[in-house]
Amino acid sequence: MNLAGEPMNKTPNAPAEEHGVSQTVTGRTLGDQHQRGRTRAMLYVVLLVSVLVVNFLVFVGGAFAGWWQPHAPSLQLIAAISQINLLFAILPRQHWMVNFISWAATHAPVSWPLRLRWRLAQYYHVGGLHIGGAISATLWYIAYVVLLVPAWADGEFGYDDVSVGLALTVVLSLVTICVLATPNFRTKHHDVFEASHRFGTWFVLVLAWVNALVLAQLQTPTRTFGAALASSPIFWMLVISTVLAGWPWLLLRRVPIEVEKPSSHATIVKLQHGYVPPVGTTRAISRHPLFGWHPFACVPAVQGEPGYRMVISRAGEWTAKFIDSPSTHVWVRGVPTAGVANAKRLFNRVLYIATGSGIGPVLGHLLTDTQGARLVWVTKDPQPTYGEELVNEVKTAQPEAVIWNTTDQGKPNVFELSYDAYVAAGADAVIIVANKSVTDHVVNEFERRGIPAFGPIWDS
Repeated sequence: MNLAGEPMNKTPNAPAEEHGVSQTVTGRTLGDQHQRGRTRAMLYVVLLVSVLVVNFLVFVGGAFAGWWQPHAPSLQLIAAISQINLLFAILPRQHWMVNFISWAATHAPVSWPLRLRWRLAQYYHVGGLHIGGAISATLWYIAYVVLLVPAWADGEFGYDDVSVGLALTVVLSLVTICVLATPNFRTKHHDVFEASHRFGTWFVLVLAWVNALVLAQLQTPTRTFGAALASSPIFWMLVISTVLAGWPWLLLRRVPIEVEKPSSHATIVKLQHGYVPPVGTTRAISRHPLFGWHPFACVPAVQGEPGYRMVISRAGEWTAKFIDSPSTHVWVRGVPTAGVANAKRLFNRVLYIATGSGIGPVLGHLLTDTQGARLVWVTKDPQPTYGEELVNEVKTAQPEAVIWNTTDQGKPNVFELSYDAYVAAGADAVIIVANKSVTDHVVNEFERRGIPAFGPIWDS
């Protein structure tokens, strides 16, 4: 998303005067609270580190149990642990699992302690489990190969040249996937990252299947091929992993769309294919079934119209091509996935902050929230950019919204502008959809003041 509203040095209380917020209250609160506390540790990091620590403890326990000798029982156990971690890495990326976690976390009553609800509202940080599982699986498989080579060289029963070659190829593939998924590379080369993750994972699954079949065949002198497979925990984990990796593609559909282009910066895509996603979900779309998948928020259709909408703004090569040369159809797969803004259910009153096309992910909530939400929208030329109809819809749903036109008013300090609105609204939590620098700044500043704040974390 190409989102306006980078923080800059601007008079803090100018927005407060314009929208009727007391300068005295705002100034006092900011001055008294800015040292209240530190930013809370991201649950994403906590989960990632926890997975790594658990695996390290298992590694240490294995050292005392004598695993690090190149013999078949240890090799099979280490391979199983690696496969468990791979399965653990796949689960948090399953749409249905994300939706289940969101549902379970956000159905806690608002009477629960704030600190607990604050953590529950970070349910979308489960990507930390994915990263931790993937890194751990790779390290365990490296350990497997390190022990496999001398076992093979010593003529250990059940291993041959093919199984060793397959294991080495799996390790190289996993390491490559991890390297191409590092944040800097992922940001600069998203298409390469996406392709490596998808096709690399499929390639590793194929290799793992071939390896499992080869190892079962090598054991046929002592048992039947079927018995060797059925008794292997790796076989059953491969079955589960393959089903989880494949089921979203069974839901692959090519659906017709209508595209409205209010400006050269943004389009509004209307989808109607017999299913209206719930409010607060996102869905990835693509022009090609195997490449170029990009998630966008599912926005309810205008009242009286069927289907649902997506707001797409010019932010990169894919979105630029889509805006300049709209398609008549797009591909969808899997099921719509719960987004960050569903955290609103854990709080009584929420302030939504959006910059630019960040209005899309929060629009559905603004149109349906019955708890008196408040909106701050910082954008460039809202009517010419997003169309009169969409802006009027926002104003109708949010008559007290702060809509800051950066063309006429300049770029504000988004945090200070939002804090004034937070005080005026009497909110107890903040949800922001903006670019990374603005999101990080605003979330950190609110958290330092003991206020729950949530925004995208760009972990995939």
